[in-house]
Amino acid sequence: MSIFQRFKAAFKSPEPATQFREAAGKTIDADEDNWRPLTEDARRDLSPVTQRRMQEIAVHLWERNLIARQIIELPVAYLLAEGVTVKVADEEASDWLRLFWRDPINRMAQRIEQMVRELSLFGEQCFPAFVNEMNGHVRIGVLDPSLIEQVIMDPDNSAQPIGIVTARDRKGRRRRYRVIVNGDENVFSKNTQTIRQQFADGECFYFAINQLSAGRRGRSDILAQADWADAYETFLFRAIDRSDLLNSFIWDVKMNGATQDQVEERAKKILPPKPNSVRVHNDSEEWKAETPDLKAADNQQLARLFRNHLLGGSAIPEHWFGGGGDVNRATAGEMGEPTFKTFSMRQAAVKNILTEICTYVVRCRLQRLYGANADNIAQQLAEDDYQVGIEFPEMTARDTTSYAAALAQVVIACATAIDRHLMTEETAVSIIGAIAGRLGVRIDPSEELRNAREARTAREENDVFADPPPDDSGDDADE
Repeated sequence: MSIFQRFKAAFKSPEPATQFREAAGKTIDADEDNWRPLTEDARRDLSPVTQRRMQEIAVHLWERNLIARQIIELPVAYLLAEGVTVKVADEEASDWLRLFWRDPINRMAQRIEQMVRELSLFGEQCFPAFVNEMNGHVRIGVLDPSLIEQVIMDPDNSAQPIGIVTARDRKGRRRRYRVIVNGDENVFSKNTQTIRQQFADGECFYFAINQLSAGRRGRSDILAQADWADAYETFLFRAIDRSDLLNSFIWDVKMNGATQDQVEERAKKILPPKPNSVRVHNDSEEWKAETPDLKAADNQQLARLFRNHLLGGSAIPEHWFGGGGDVNRATAGEMGEPTFKTFSMRQAAVKNILTEICTYVVRCRLQRLYGANADNIAQQLAEDDYQVGIEFPEMTARDTTSYAAALAQVVIACATAIDRHLMTEETAVSIIGAIAGRLGVRIDPSEELRNAREARTAREENDVFADPPPDDSGDDADE
């Protein structure tokens, strides 16, 4: 029985003692054929019951399964162990973000770790937003994903969520949140704007991972590994029971030439020897300790097979979990490359999430400055001074020796090619930028070349010892 089936049996809802019947009816509109039921489930989504069970199992495994926990925690540690930096060029906007980040309710420096962890666990996150009407200051809350009943998508764009409907509370009430989009409502069609007006209980951010474009809900990072993680843990518990048997032994006493009556009589009187005791017998009696031979070496191979199958689905190498195998320093570095690529993809997703939230913070402040003038707000957000930048530190220390040597060789080769008129300067800077990117430095070839030329012109103008340019006017006068 899989872990999903066991959870289904354990959390099966009891049958209600009293049957209720709701009133039924149907409303006919002139454009009824243009609407679709809000309860319609996308074909590429899990059923609502399976979605909730997936979240319960993810938390259960994170709490109790060592490997499943590390599959979740390793990306969190590599992404956030050194912190996150939020930047914006405009000084006033920078103050707005600082107030938002350090707000005693938001506490983003502490909350971001929880956000990334639960995004990986549940596959989705919902953050209701609360805006101060006087100054535009933003605070965000958290909506437990288990309380999300439906995610409503744009009828004209199945990849764009427009609203969140929560499950009923104890008083039978639902909340309908409008999903935040950093743009004016005019970015949606008239039909979609009409639907969004029905979500009047507030605004929220909704982010999902591991979903398809035609799906509505996200999926946990350990959805595919859940049964394998549970099976591996069960295997280890049984191996512990087996190890107890391996540590057991019996004394086998052999009596040469004894009859059945003599054997039974001896069995009544014999006692197992105590430690440091003395045992005396004649040559007709032989004692031997017997231990079970349960082929314990097979357990190690099976455990490694199960563990590698589980870790391989998460792009995590074996030696990260204490299973060295045939790994040396050279192969270990190569085996970590897929893992860091996977972590980099998640880093980009988290970066986009923080960019959306921080852009909304700046946008709300601008709305209080410019009122309802959406064009001015859009123009301000489009300027470079208001572009929010999210910076993550390097996930791991790099061996830059080879890249540094390659950079020196590339610079010399490009300079030679330019002198011989075999390459343009912009192409040369592009090649140099490709190597510099390996060192963590991003170069825009066009901008870098323009800045270099301006710096060279400035140096030449300020160099008082430079030879003046030739002046041919005097020669012409003499002639």
